[in-house]
Amino acid sequence: MNFKALTPIVIATAVLPVAAFGQEASVIADLTPPMQEVGYILNTFLFLVTGFMVFWMAAGFSMLEAGLVRSKNVTMQLMKNIALFSLAAILYYLVGYNLMYPGDAWTIPGVLGAFSTAVLEPVGLADTTTDLTYASVGSDFFFQLMFCATTASIVSGTLAERIKLWPFLIFTAVLTGLIYPIQASWKWGGGFLDADFGFLDFAGSTVVHSVGGWAALAGALILGPRLGKYDRSGRVTPLPGSNLTLATLGTFILWMGWFGFNGGSQLYMDTAANVADISRIFANTNAGAAGGAFIALALTQLLYKKPDLTMVLNGALAGLVSITAEPLTPSLGAATLIGMVGGTIVVFAVPFLDRLQIDDVVGAIPVHLFAGIWGTLAVPLTNGNATFLGQIASILVVGIFVFSVSAAVWLFLRSTLGLRVSEEDEIMGLDKAELGMDAYPEFSNT
Repeated sequence: MNFKALTPIVIATAVLPVAAFGQEASVIADLTPPMQEVGYILNTFLFLVTGFMVFWMAAGFSMLEAGLVRSKNVTMQLMKNIALFSLAAILYYLVGYNLMYPGDAWTIPGVLGAFSTAVLEPVGLADTTTDLTYASVGSDFFFQLMFCATTASIVSGTLAERIKLWPFLIFTAVLTGLIYPIQASWKWGGGFLDADFGFLDFAGSTVVHSVGGWAALAGALILGPRLGKYDRSGRVTPLPGSNLTLATLGTFILWMGWFGFNGGSQLYMDTAANVADISRIFANTNAGAAGGAFIALALTQLLYKKPDLTMVLNGALAGLVSITAEPLTPSLGAATLIGMVGGTIVVFAVPFLDRLQIDDVVGAIPVHLFAGIWGTLAVPLTNGNATFLGQIASILVVGIFVFSVSAAVWLFLRSTLGLRVSEEDEIMGLDKAELGMDAYPEFSNT
């Protein structure tokens, strides 16, 4: 083949498209945004991408809970998870977002935000004075909503298999519309925990996870354990879940979504330094999960002579919760150790709650409350801007507020609508009793 003869043809083939489309290329170049908008675009993109990663955690919670409850209660857990997410979206729009981020419009300065609905930018930013140095309001609202919904998902699993649907959803409305955004404003909205205590909680070990844990603990104490879980002598009867495949899938989905949970909490992607920090957060988040899972595997082998999959799954989640308060400053080794402590907490906290006869179906209280407290306390170990006094005081303030208000709401619901299904309905299963449908109808006895 004569390659020299082909050379002009090759050159023409390469050059002609450029010439033909030169005008279009110049038009495209003209669409390059002004430099002051580049950071706005990148930050908005960060919120949107990491926000839908956190949204996918709703599927993770659904699968985890569906796998850890008995087959007669699976449909109810799926119903609660899709309903609570929908309620959270509505209540966060109506009141939660501006309660959490009031700007200068505090009802009580530093304590109670503004009672107003969220408002997005106009279409195309027309006639707007939007500050283009940060990110769009729509992207920020979307991202922050996902954290609010996550808090409610934590409560769902703990109270599974014996709570009525509508009282649970009413509590969810109060939690997502009032309890969560009010306490979150104290830190992330510039409230008194941030201003006066120097509280540091990067992505929400306390602000999100322990809040869900405190609400779940109050509900579990008031609701009581499932029938047959404990006898009068204190003996614990295991009530195994229906599908460990789903539970494992849910854990991996949550693990993946957590990269958005922590990575997006960097809040900025407008410089090389911020992008490098986001990468570091991803790596440390993964290390925390791995540390929690491995230590749970090793400890259950030592304690029970056989490894326990459900403990390993919750160990991974506890590692993720533990590293959430500060996923940026630790080294990979420190992040792994922080996660390992979280996994250790779960292994010992689950039987501890059983000794107290506190029935937590999916282990959410050890994972989200106990590991969330640990992760918040661990922040000063790697971040010199935090103090143990500030962290402890903030944990106590949030805990007392959330637990007391949650308990009051649970007690009110119990005295009015009733919280618990009847014994007959609980034995039958909530799928049939409350919803009239089975998740696995081919295995139904009727």
